[in-house]
Amino acid sequence: MKLGQKVRVCQIRDRFSGTLSDKLGEMGTIQEFKMTDGSGVGAVVVFNDKTSSWFFEDELETGRR
Repeated sequence: MKLGQKVRVCQIRDRFSGTLSDKLGEMGTIQEFKMTDGSGVGAVVVFNDKTSSWFFEDELETGRR
């Protein structure tokens, strides 16, 4: 995954809220990366409605299959 890459939210684990659940299946753009829990890297994704949230890498798919 790279900055500026388009990704789709394919799953959401653990922190499942109403607003976040609306993003399941949505496409967004990777804005930045951040350390998640000390053992991994997450991606901050910005959506068309200008909202953003961070996701674990395994929660996103890049369209490359």
